[in-house]
Amino acid sequence: TTKHAAVAFAETMSIRYGDKGVRVSVLCPQSVRTAMTASRLDGVASVDGVLEPEQLADCVVDTMDKEEFLILPHPQVREYMMRKAGDYDRWLKGMRKLRDAYVK
Repeated sequence: TTKHAAVAFAETMSIRYGDKGVRVSVLCPQSVRTAMTASRLDGVASVDGVLEPEQLADCVVDTMDKEEFLILPHPQVREYMMRKAGDYDRWLKGMRKLRDAYVK
């Protein structure tokens, strides 16, 4: 829930201040190898691969250099977002199925 709130906050900031020269980007990685994730990289978060911190940093710098809003280090996330927007009920069903595959 907090991740969705962070994206909505970034959207609001971009809408409100974008015309005043304030650039806003929001980072939306799936799974990144860190000390916090070291013991949890075998579940749903790792479906699309685990990025190394250096890969994430490179993606952040490249995307911010282009002044793009969404920083999506896992390229498949953009497609996931499109599917979600296109058929929300289907997306919810798919997320439940994915959850069931990993949560015993």
